[in-house]
Amino acid sequence: MSSAFKQAKQQLRDQPGTWLVTGCAGFIGSNLLETLLMLDQQVVGLDNFATGHQYNLDEVREQVGAQRWARFRFIEGDIRNLDDCRQAVQGVDYVLHQAALGSVPRSLNDPLTSNEVNVSGSLNMMVAARDAKVRAFVYAASSSTYGDHPGLPKVEDRIGRPLSPYAVTKFVNELYADVFARAYGFSSVGLRYFNVFGKRQDPNGAYAAVIPKWVSAMIQDQTLQINGDGETSRDFCFIDNVVQMNILAALKVEQHNEQAAQDQSPGIAEVYNVAVNARTSLNQLFEYLQTALAANGVSYTRAPVHADFRAGDVRHSQADISKAREHLGYEPSHTIQQGLEVAMPWYVAFLR
Repeated sequence: MSSAFKQAKQQLRDQPGTWLVTGCAGFIGSNLLETLLMLDQQVVGLDNFATGHQYNLDEVREQVGAQRWARFRFIEGDIRNLDDCRQAVQGVDYVLHQAALGSVPRSLNDPLTSNEVNVSGSLNMMVAARDAKVRAFVYAASSSTYGDHPGLPKVEDRIGRPLSPYAVTKFVNELYADVFARAYGFSSVGLRYFNVFGKRQDPNGAYAAVIPKWVSAMIQDQTLQINGDGETSRDFCFIDNVVQMNILAALKVEQHNEQAAQDQSPGIAEVYNVAVNARTSLNQLFEYLQTALAANGVSYTRAPVHADFRAGDVRHSQADISKAREHLGYEPSHTIQQGLEVAMPWYVAFLR
């Protein structure tokens, strides 16, 4: 664990705050919720269960215990409704805006809904948070923003053209954040997530991410399909790294806002990569999953089959994380193999 994150957690224990986690019943949101409650914070959660699940909240309740769970207040609502957003931010210090419709294929099939949720919904949250004068606003950005830019590793200030409606929506969030900083002095941090994985990641449905989807198929001894030749690579990022970055970013924005109140400095709209700075091919990922499953008593011996490349996908992705290291003190706590070792028992228990 990075020294900066240790200090951040101690600061929160010493000075508890009230946090809003949008999308709290989803994969990333529920992990943020669990960590914040374990740090004895007050948490408000907002979710409409479009992609989140009640069983994720039930699992968090079991993990944190009744006393800490009593610090959580849930609002069933939709970020597309400004009144729901305004209700959710009342009395909140920090906003971690995770609610979104993920998935490149989903956005290609239904760009209108992706835009309504990811653009209009996020704008609602920014307006509500601005008007409520929250101390910090952090939102989920995406590595898809790099689009067709060929450079590796990906550096925050060099992006290409978007390759999907989903990528457009996440880039628009960054544009709005920048305008809100300049026009209203409203500070925020966007976190460009790279292929996050871990417990409570939904393996079901047409738009499941590759790791839970493959693990599910392997546990059920189904033939695995790899899109393309298997040499497509990604910077897979364990959920604990994402939780760390959200908390570090929130405290960074709060610190800036406190300073800005004294010296009238302008708002900030920073973006940071959230990843490990590593590349894992799909073929390598298959081998890692076989190994992690075997360690949990699951033997998978089928050879994968190869299909066409998937529309809208970039060929290679790897993040430069030096900006997050320098500005926030971020240090990834888990590589992909370490993360799979931690997450696999959950996947096996959930999917069997």
